[in-house]
Amino acid sequence: MEKKYILAIDEGTTSARAIIFDHSGRKIVTARHPIRQILPNPGWVEHDANEIWNAVQSTIATAFIESGVKPEQIEAIGIDNQRETSVIWDKKTGLPIYNAIVWQSRQTAELANELIQKGLKEDIHKKTGLIISPYFSATKIRWILDHVPGSQERAENGDLLFGTINTWLLWKLTGGESFMTDYANASRTMIFNINTLDWDDDLLKELNIPRKMLPEVTSNAGDFGTTKNYHFYGSKVKITGMTGSQQASLFGQMAFNKGEVKNTYGTGAFAVMNTGEEPALSDNNLLTTIAYGLDGKINYALEGSIFVAGAALQWLRDGMRMVKETPDSEAAANKSTDHDEVYVVPAFSGLGAPYWDDEARGTVFGLTRGTTQDDFIKATLQSIAYQTKDVIETMSSDSDIPIDVLKVDGGASANDYLMQFQADILDIPLERSKELETTSLGTAFLAGLGSGYWKDIDDIKTNYQTGNAFTPKMDKEVRDNLYSGWKEAVSATMAFKHTK
Repeated sequence: MEKKYILAIDEGTTSARAIIFDHSGRKIVTARHPIRQILPNPGWVEHDANEIWNAVQSTIATAFIESGVKPEQIEAIGIDNQRETSVIWDKKTGLPIYNAIVWQSRQTAELANELIQKGLKEDIHKKTGLIISPYFSATKIRWILDHVPGSQERAENGDLLFGTINTWLLWKLTGGESFMTDYANASRTMIFNINTLDWDDDLLKELNIPRKMLPEVTSNAGDFGTTKNYHFYGSKVKITGMTGSQQASLFGQMAFNKGEVKNTYGTGAFAVMNTGEEPALSDNNLLTTIAYGLDGKINYALEGSIFVAGAALQWLRDGMRMVKETPDSEAAANKSTDHDEVYVVPAFSGLGAPYWDDEARGTVFGLTRGTTQDDFIKATLQSIAYQTKDVIETMSSDSDIPIDVLKVDGGASANDYLMQFQADILDIPLERSKELETTSLGTAFLAGLGSGYWKDIDDIKTNYQTGNAFTPKMDKEVRDNLYSGWKEAVSATMAFKHTK
């Protein structure tokens, strides 16, 4: 018999990737294709959904070519995605009626504020686990229906479909036969009730979103349909796993137990804690979300979303031109000779958890005549660690669970300076996954569970390997002083917008 593999489609904010894994969890190949960022107005971020679909097809083809794996050797496919990013398309033509509005985009802030003014904050929090924010899909749907002429009527007639990117890709891969999403992605829309596990009719009515445009919601591992053979060179492949990017990395980090926490350093940074089978609502603006649904059971999570992490390093490279490549930031930080007096607050599109200030913009504090480029780069790296500390401390307080270790992954986690500073400022050890692409690994595991490629969670646990560990070395007085300075910088950042 030919050897079988799992294909993970990892569709992120800046790139689409196709990764093939074998039964031991070993990565055979990674193919990547960039995603164009469309920035029509300040604070707006959009994608062309058809470009995303083409990018996914390209990465799949490249993965087969580079690995030598044949399409018929793929046991099953898993899909993960950039969660809240929203697309609406015509059911008959398959064409999007507007660009996909990206999770980062602030263009629906006015709609979010209107919901807050109506006094819906507490009701939405209890039902969805989320705070009211343009970050989530609900206001993006409403914005598109408001701005594309005739779309409300078409939606009410059942002619339009909404999905986050996973649903869009599933629909395309199956030739329009599967219109589904999973519990994890549905829980990021702000119209899904995480207690009843269904779209919430009261919220749909409030936002005037027709239920008939919404996908069926199901568990994260199971039967999502089969690809059309023309996508896989004559083969039909089962799609058996689906989840959001951050829930995928939680799964890939083997954080199956209550209280286990991971942080992914990608374009943004996302700390997620498994809180078990009961939702825990936050008093401090963290999000309650669904971690995964398996075998008829739901595991919930607390999440803190940091909008800018790796994006700050891309900014140093592309905007400020301080580094040629983002990994160069590590050497620059190690060359810095200042005493950490510079603070960069990279609120390029507002501040995420626990502040949730959509109007905040980036600031820099503590510059002196002696400040160098290396100092500035180091301060930008440190800002990622400070934002993570904000979230982790809030998470521990809200859950009443002490956090003994932080599991880390994502591209920026390869930066040893950042990881050591993170351990120092948190005063807890970090464990870096040997496989930094735990998002795609978690997606593969879900697909493998859904298809029977792996028997159960114990079976996949044998495939996990820890990489380097980072132990805190910083004195308490230094740590407390540095973090106090960060809190002052954030307060000043939030106050600054009111002076404009």
